[in-house]
Amino acid sequence: MPNRSTDSLFQLVKSLEKSEKRNFKLYVKRNTATDDLKIIQLFDAMDKMTDYDEKQLLKKARGISKQQLSNIKAHLYKQILSSLRLIKDEDNVDIRLHEQMDHARILYNKGLYLQSLKVLERLKETAKAYQQLTYWQQALFFEKKIETLFITRSMQDRADKLSAESDGVNFQLTLVNQFSNLSLQLYSWYIKHGHARNEKDIKSIETFFRKHLPAETHHAKGFYEKLYLYQCYVWYAFIRQDFLQYYRYSQKWVSLFEEYPGLLKVETASYIKGMHNLMGAQFNLANHEKLAQSIKHFEQFVKQKHLTENENNRILAYQYLYAARINLYFLQGTFTKGLRLVPFLEDMLKEYGLYLDSHRVLVFYYKIASLYFGSGNNEKAIDYLNRIINQKGDLRTDLQCYARLLHLIAHYELGNFDLLEYLIKSVYRYMARMENLSKVEEAMFVFLRRSFHVGARALKPEFEKLLAKLKQYEGNPLEARAFAYLDVISWLESKISGVHVQDVIREKFLLGKRKL
Repeated sequence: MPNRSTDSLFQLVKSLEKSEKRNFKLYVKRNTATDDLKIIQLFDAMDKMTDYDEKQLLKKARGISKQQLSNIKAHLYKQILSSLRLIKDEDNVDIRLHEQMDHARILYNKGLYLQSLKVLERLKETAKAYQQLTYWQQALFFEKKIETLFITRSMQDRADKLSAESDGVNFQLTLVNQFSNLSLQLYSWYIKHGHARNEKDIKSIETFFRKHLPAETHHAKGFYEKLYLYQCYVWYAFIRQDFLQYYRYSQKWVSLFEEYPGLLKVETASYIKGMHNLMGAQFNLANHEKLAQSIKHFEQFVKQKHLTENENNRILAYQYLYAARINLYFLQGTFTKGLRLVPFLEDMLKEYGLYLDSHRVLVFYYKIASLYFGSGNNEKAIDYLNRIINQKGDLRTDLQCYARLLHLIAHYELGNFDLLEYLIKSVYRYMARMENLSKVEEAMFVFLRRSFHVGARALKPEFEKLLAKLKQYEGNPLEARAFAYLDVISWLESKISGVHVQDVIREKFLLGKRKL
């Protein structure tokens, strides 16, 4: 697992670009000719460190005592943020609106009320254009304050118009809040549990969704209301493994930015997340043509200047781009070709370890393990699966379960039968405790329990029996995750035909293309 230092200042220093570091030093030295300021000394020492180590830090910054360190770190943190605030970012609407609000308050404090109101009017126009409801609300609150305390005579029927405008904005904000709350809660459920595991989970999610979905969905007419409403349906469909609905609402999510093109730079991260879900839906539906098209479109998008200059969006975009490329290799049965991405993925996980969440890292480990497994390198697959199995925490219990299942099969492939008997009992207990056993998994465990006691000649008929049994569950929504995480059908077909899994999947892919 990549190093995740918990020191906030160290994380901030390591996130700075070269130009931002130069700007910081110029900012700090602007009022002094002294080059060896303690905060610069501390900054330089941290900048040269690979991992945060307080003892090493004090050795490098010899002018700073242990007693002084806490206060100097706090001062350095504030100074870095102040220097970053001065870097003009014309594309950042939040900063522009905040600056306008600051100007309005300065003019108000000077007693220049009419000038303050003019600035607030411009602020509202910008906020309306970019659907920034909270800034719009703040401007209205400030306008009402000025009109209440001072007679400006700035407009006829001012009170009625401001009141009506405030009511409208508050209604929009209420909807946005309700939709975003539901979206967040559904996403949290998925992060913790993964897909719905049984009828009980399905009913629970359906009841929760109907109870918390606002009745006023037809009033969702603004950008943010629609965005969070579509997100609600995306998570709801994904949890229930209704991949067609998942695709439809992911497409609506992405298409929303065509309806509001000006918001692409404002909500870049939301667009990236939408594209990730759209490509994920195309993978789940095995639509390799649409997925390939989306990847090409996304590759062009990540080259845009406003994205490459934003570290957060750039990291997010490359995570999802790599994931989509791997998924396309899965669909096309080109696992060995996909292994070329592994060194780049490892570099990314190492370089951006401070910024990647544990869930995303575990998903990458599983995808890499699947690439190795599909290409026949079971030893390497086990190495990556162990990284997931040994990870502590309650994130993605379904991913933990399938990592163990694939780990079991990889050892089976290697003929580690002495170890296998222990692993089968261990994995069965783990999945049963998580209430995570599907009919597909039950059938596989029964097979694995007895298969290594059967002679080599008898194995093929056993594989054929299991394959016939599992094919009955194809198309069953509650069994879909077993096939999504691990293509058991192709694995069995590979055992029967005596070829690698990727060869079976590749043949299916080519056959599908010929039928088009």
